[in-house]
Amino acid sequence: MSDNTWLFTSESVSEGHPDKVCDRISDSVLDAYLAADPNCRVACETLATTDHVTIAGEVRGPDEVRQHVEEIARQAIKDIGYEQKGFSWKTCAVNNLLHEQSADIAMGVDEGDKGEEGAGDQGIMFGYACNETEELMPAPIQFSHRILRLMAEDRKSGSQPKFGPDAKSQVTLEYRNGKPVALDTVVVSTQHAEGISQEEVRELVKPYIAAVFPEGWSVPDDRLIVNPTGNFVIGGPDGDAGLTGRKIIVDTYGGAAPHGGGAFSGKDPTKVDRSAAYAARYLAKNVVAAGLADKCQIQLAYAIGMPEPVALYVETLGTGRVDNNKLSSVLREMVRLTPRGIREHLDLLKPIYARTAAYGHFGRKPDADGGFSWEKTDLADELARTFGATLAAE
Repeated sequence: MSDNTWLFTSESVSEGHPDKVCDRISDSVLDAYLAADPNCRVACETLATTDHVTIAGEVRGPDEVRQHVEEIARQAIKDIGYEQKGFSWKTCAVNNLLHEQSADIAMGVDEGDKGEEGAGDQGIMFGYACNETEELMPAPIQFSHRILRLMAEDRKSGSQPKFGPDAKSQVTLEYRNGKPVALDTVVVSTQHAEGISQEEVRELVKPYIAAVFPEGWSVPDDRLIVNPTGNFVIGGPDGDAGLTGRKIIVDTYGGAAPHGGGAFSGKDPTKVDRSAAYAARYLAKNVVAAGLADKCQIQLAYAIGMPEPVALYVETLGTGRVDNNKLSSVLREMVRLTPRGIREHLDLLKPIYARTAAYGHFGRKPDADGGFSWEKTDLADELARTFGATLAAE
């Protein structure tokens, strides 16, 4: 391919993937604590394997929630759709090892004299946005999510009962001069009912591929790869152990942008791994929505126990129409980027996290109850006005 043409690939996994089962359980536990006490502290990890779930981590909140953790886990597994030999919401063992939060950590992050809490840990977080899709997300990851989401909707409604809960997708697009222009390859692996041939699964998957991509974007028959191992009956935690936080690239930008390394699921919004990553996406999305850049990448960095970020870095990857340093200063004035400031601005102390556990934390529509508030573009008009003179001078 020429220097200005390349291929880029992203993958997604369904809500029934073993790691996503764990993310969903961890976030369901978090939601239960937030519903009982918005000021709780939760760091919940889940492991799932054949007919077994272990839940561990640190919490500070109403003790009665801990007594219902097994019920919460079973309900999450039921909603995903696991009632099969080897992993069922009815029969799997659930081991609850949650315990009280460390006093040393609490000392560093509780509210200080100035009414601010320190960050729950040191770390770096990235946010990204681009104008490749209407959601201002990289196209390969967004298409990968859509395929699996449509398949899951039909499976759960009963209109496509031959699909199982566990599935993966992968989309490769051709880029020309920085823009996606064509579909190169699609890979889908989906758990299915016993006795179905590979060719039959392929025919079942094809309509979902056709429904997702823009008109004129068709995949050559030899570039549509479905269940390449030939059989996928044993799936979910029965086929492969799962852990919370093992799909952080699926959760974010599909490899199109850096990742700081911290997982999201199971962590309350005082943890900057989660809340600051949401804030960075929020800022980056508003920059692109305001027309200040075609691409925007934002890095935030924190030190444990300290409220203010130690750094904010804005990079528009050669597409910016305003000075990045000036943009960084303006963004910092518009949103207070302390843990408390982020939580208040994005209204994060709500039970809104189980819905984030599959199909991406970004590129989703904001919900009326406050879910996905970081996807709003309510800063875009103010940003456009602030830099209006600069844009007008172009």
